Amino acid sequence: MINLGLRHLQQSLQKQQISSAELASVYLDRCRQFNPTLNALLYIADDINPEQLLTAQSAPGPLAGIPLIHKDLFSTRQVPTTAGSRMLANYVPPFDATVVSHLNNAGMLTLAKANMDEFAMGSSNEYSAFGSVKNPWDLQRVPGGSSGGSAAAVAARLAPVATASDTGGSIRQPAAMCGITGIKPSYGRVSRFGMVAFASSLDQGGVMAVSADDCALVLAAMMAYDDKDSTSIKADAWQWQAPQEASMQGLKVGIIPGWIEQLKDNDIKQSTLAALDTLVAQGAQLIEVDLPHAELAVAAYYILAPAEASANLARFDGIRFGHQSAAKSLDINDMYRKTRSEGFGHEVQRRIMLGTWALSSGYYDDYYCQAQRIRRLISEDFKQAFSQVDVMAVPVSPEVAFKHGEKSDGVSMYQADQFTIPASLAGLPCLSMPIQPARGLPVGLQLIGPYFDEHVILSTASKYQLVTDYHQQMPGAFL
Repeated sequence: MINLGLRHLQQSLQKQQISSAELASVYLDRCRQFNPTLNALLYIADDINPEQLLTAQSAPGPLAGIPLIHKDLFSTRQVPTTAGSRMLANYVPPFDATVVSHLNNAGMLTLAKANMDEFAMGSSNEYSAFGSVKNPWDLQRVPGGSSGGSAAAVAARLAPVATASDTGGSIRQPAAMCGITGIKPSYGRVSRFGMVAFASSLDQGGVMAVSADDCALVLAAMMAYDDKDSTSIKADAWQWQAPQEASMQGLKVGIIPGWIEQLKDNDIKQSTLAALDTLVAQGAQLIEVDLPHAELAVAAYYILAPAEASANLARFDGIRFGHQSAAKSLDINDMYRKTRSEGFGHEVQRRIMLGTWALSSGYYDDYYCQAQRIRRLISEDFKQAFSQVDVMAVPVSPEVAFKHGEKSDGVSMYQADQFTIPASLAGLPCLSMPIQPARGLPVGLQLIGPYFDEHVILSTASKYQLVTDYHQQMPGAFL
């Protein structure tokens, strides 16, 4: 049962081979059994909400009665939402995020909330205030971040699907490190209303699941214009039809040889080349393209994202929102200092300070404005590349999942996102899919599509997954 895709689970429900409540109980039992080992979940439901079960019985479509887990930055009515931070440790929202509402209306059942790097700041899930998440393939290793809880939960089949968010690679990198499929749609496709904000011009909700087809089915229910989100884009209804054959005849796939050469791990390099060979074997044509300004992406991102975080997190001061220090304070400023020092972890504090510095009057033009110019240049580079190709296939991460504590300095952690940040800065849809493992650990290939063309990356991934089974592999300890 736990290895079935969403279409097969839906067939079992429709044929009444299992009820929605029984299916949810199967996964809830796994959540309770394995979460003490993984620490992937911050909240597990005692039972499924009766309202959701009632909707599941009447909702049309392929998602009715399917269980899922939400990343803990999506607001969930009457269910704790912490964003992995002590600052929000006691926060219980009175409303649902738009994403949650859409999936509730589609008949999906919420099982749990997934652990994450605090306020989505991190690439390893070691920055959660509630403890690190373990990678199901090797408990000594990280699952990636910030959506590491969602990725680990899906990889261990604590749920068939999980919501996630991606700012600079937080869906793609953990998906690659945990051996599952994850998609970040185009910026503006999915409403950010009810998502705890990190960097508003970059944050985007997405999906993690076993296969590209499963991701597409859930994404189709998530995407819709939302007048409560000023960045939400009006677009035609998005329809997904899964490919029935694996032919990629006529598909032009862009590759960046320099990125492949940057892979110091020869096993990852060989896995990447083997995946590209599979695309060619199905009829795709590989075309070399260049992103000449991509080497500046990490530097630009770590000016822009902290700057936006500095502004967004200013509201958490102990008066308007969040934790308030119980220590005696001399004045209001002293109370702010104590509250924010207690409520925010070291990485969040570091990024707030960096962002505040970049926005200060003496450095705004030299750093923040320059970073915005680089962002525009990277977007133009992608436009030029997509005038030649239909989709791009590039690495996700320069390494397999690293061990807990292995990257103690921020700079080496930031470099883990060197291949994912460029597409984030351009607001493009991108996906990570499992390819040939390296030394028994998962590896991902990143597919990037033109703006608002999620279909091309999902279709390419689905066709790849018709002729390979890497996405179906599961860590043995959780069978």
